[in-house]
Amino acid sequence: MRIEDFLGGNAVALALALLVLLCLFLAVRVVPQSEKFVVERFGRLRAVLGPGLNFIVPFLDRVAHRISILERQLPTASQDAITSDNALVQVETSVFYRIIEPEKTVYRIRDVDAAIATTVAGIVRAEIGQMELDQVQSNRAVLIAKIRDSLTNIVDDWGIEVTRVEILDVNLDAATRAAMLQQLNAERARRAQVTEAEGRKRSVELAADADLYAAEQAAKARRVTADAEAYATGVIAGAIAANGLEAAQFQIALKQVEALSEMGKGQGGRVVLLPADAVDAFRDAFAMLKGGR
Repeated sequence: MRIEDFLGGNAVALALALLVLLCLFLAVRVVPQSEKFVVERFGRLRAVLGPGLNFIVPFLDRVAHRISILERQLPTASQDAITSDNALVQVETSVFYRIIEPEKTVYRIRDVDAAIATTVAGIVRAEIGQMELDQVQSNRAVLIAKIRDSLTNIVDDWGIEVTRVEILDVNLDAATRAAMLQQLNAERARRAQVTEAEGRKRSVELAADADLYAAEQAAKARRVTADAEAYATGVIAGAIAANGLEAAQFQIALKQVEALSEMGKGQGGRVVLLPADAVDAFRDAFAMLKGGR
């Protein structure tokens, strides 16, 4: 074998080996976990490669787009909107999304971020136009849910999943802010007056309850006294019924003695003059006491 033939044969083998290596290099595609590859063949969609080891046809297929599937956040956007009660508000929104079908995103929309921002602006104006200012301020969760649902239905054709929508702030113009502040101060003053009136009402109610309680206790005391007097009267009546007239005279004589004793307790050692019938009453009482013993 001639040297020329040997070198020529080695060159062909080397070229074939290099061609095989090149084909393997072009055929093997390792896709990172956070990406997807869009493969085209002669300018048309051929396949979408997921994370891991993938193979394509060398020289026929090519990776036309490398799409990140990580969650993305749009820059904070501000939209002017008018509520149903003609209040001008400025709404700051932020949208989080991720691409789940790269083939749709690549071939159906050119600028994803700009398209989503424009769509959000239109949805925000439409939704706020159906709400009053107080509802916008107090029902942010409802407004966020409406924006997200509407946005999800629209971007579904772009292969995009909306993961979260946030309303960062709702700003008012100076005139509306001043009017709301005046209304807030008036509401606070009204609440203070209502609280004061309720306090006075409660005080009157408590005072009335105290008077009623005192009257009830006095009535109970009078009822107890009356019951005691009725019991004493019943005892005396029973004694009279049992012992006749003498028991009645005895009770009268005791009452007269008690009355004279109270009169004799006066200051200065005064002399008390008693009528003759009083002396007779003493005598009768002592006689009864002795007779009772």
